[in-house]
Amino acid sequence: MADWQDREHPDTIVLFDVDGTLTPARRAVTPEVAELLKVLKKKVVIGFVGGSDISKQQEQLGPNVINEFDFAFSENGLTAYRLGKQLASQSFIGWIGEEKYKKLANFILKYIVDLDIPKKRGTFIEFRSGMINVSPIGRNCSIEERNEFEAYDKIHNIRPKFVQTLKDAFSDYSLTYSIGGQISFDVFPTGWDKTYCLKHIEAERFKTIHFFGDKTYEGGNDYEIYTHPEITGHSVKNPDETIKKLKELFNI
Repeated sequence: MADWQDREHPDTIVLFDVDGTLTPARRAVTPEVAELLKVLKKKVVIGFVGGSDISKQQEQLGPNVINEFDFAFSENGLTAYRLGKQLASQSFIGWIGEEKYKKLANFILKYIVDLDIPKKRGTFIEFRSGMINVSPIGRNCSIEERNEFEAYDKIHNIRPKFVQTLKDAFSDYSLTYSIGGQISFDVFPTGWDKTYCLKHIEAERFKTIHFFGDKTYEGGNDYEIYTHPEITGHSVKNPDETIKKLKELFNI
């Protein structure tokens, strides 16, 4: 606890999802949210936990994000930083092995080839250190195309159907599929969801752990941590709601 003695509540940590919670999806944080986080950091320990890699989080939250947050958890905490210093990381490919990964990747790409959707762009599988991210439209789509796909997906359930097909085809792989953001879903070893980041703060012995997220429904990528017994969960729809709840909760 010695590192947190300057806080009003050194035994409390507040963790945040990124997309849809601190920032609009794949957009930069607003000055209002950034300023509020500075004020909050005087009161409690703060951290973020997102599925993206650290480079995307730096784009959204700022280039100095690993120092501005006490804890920075990329890829659900598989890449982690405490007070700007990197902690031990995990490897998805090391866990699954090349042969099994090749079968999975080939299946995904064949499925996308046969998928009849209005637009396809590029980067259908994004390989990350702790997971893969699968996007039926492709991650290279524009903001407008991203919004179009999200609306189309809500009607046609492209991602939920894709996930169910993979669950059926690879039931022996011990994988978890988590839909997040607007255009994609994550695939990672079971247990490597956002609750993975909690391993990095066990030794801190925080009395209260708050989590704010927008995909808190079952199947959403915030669900497991939001419903975790040690977590006080807060479900929000957007950064404005996050601001409102933080102000109420911490009397800011």
